Amino acid sequence: MENFHEYRSVWEHGELMERLRRIRHVALDMDGTIYMGMSLFPYTQAFLRGLREQGIGYSFLTNNPSKCIDDYLHKLATLGIEATRDEMYTTALATIDYIKAHYPAARRLFLLGTPSMISEFEAAGFESCADSADDVPDVIVAAFDMTLQYDRLCRAAWWVKQGVPYIATNPDRVCPTDLPTVLVDCGSICACLEHATGRRPDITLGKPDPNMLSGILARHGLQPSEIAMVGDRIYTDVQMAHNAGAMGVLVLSGETTLDVADKADPQPHITADSIEVLGKLLREAHR
Repeated sequence: MENFHEYRSVWEHGELMERLRRIRHVALDMDGTIYMGMSLFPYTQAFLRGLREQGIGYSFLTNNPSKCIDDYLHKLATLGIEATRDEMYTTALATIDYIKAHYPAARRLFLLGTPSMISEFEAAGFESCADSADDVPDVIVAAFDMTLQYDRLCRAAWWVKQGVPYIATNPDRVCPTDLPTVLVDCGSICACLEHATGRRPDITLGKPDPNMLSGILARHGLQPSEIAMVGDRIYTDVQMAHNAGAMGVLVLSGETTLDVADKADPQPHITADSIEVLGKLLREAHR
């Protein structure tokens, strides 16, 4: 789109300021939004500090289930961000909550996931099935598995073919990275399983499922108009905001380019170069 400078909005400036004044909480995607890989963006600390100074709360949401909560907190601490368990929500936790609600008798899971993720499920009371035709799972969970082994992928395909309940933690095709590689994410792993078996997941959790925001809304007593969902992807972060009736802010610091953003329908409520620009807008709104 022509004449883009730092940001654009679907609202005129006056309405944008009014809507930003209502924001009491910011839900932040992580990779591609506050950091890239192991590199914290230089403006992230100042952005978080600005939120605290304005009395605006924040939470970290991620579609990446490859790490348990403690690992994420350790990573954030390594990058210089002190956070609490209550400020974190991952798709692994969303999947655990979903299985407990919809498959209350399920105990044994075939998990395509990292050891860190598997530890989160085991801490919640589940058992991880072995790669054996004799170890029948109650539910299959496919996730972003950076330790993926071919034999386990084949075993997962077998159980999918047998009709075992099948859940995907998130729809992401790739994971953002600052390395010279493509990190194949859960959505692409599920596409492989679909091509082999003809079956899609029974449900795909994570963003854009609006339930990823429901816990934050309930925990803080918020209305959807009082929370802004900020992330670098239209098809997960921004779409979830639309699905939940929240403000959707796209930042161009990760996966999505301005050319891609131009074609989005519906448009993000705000498209900005980075959270640094969003911080400036919030300060302007709260003067």
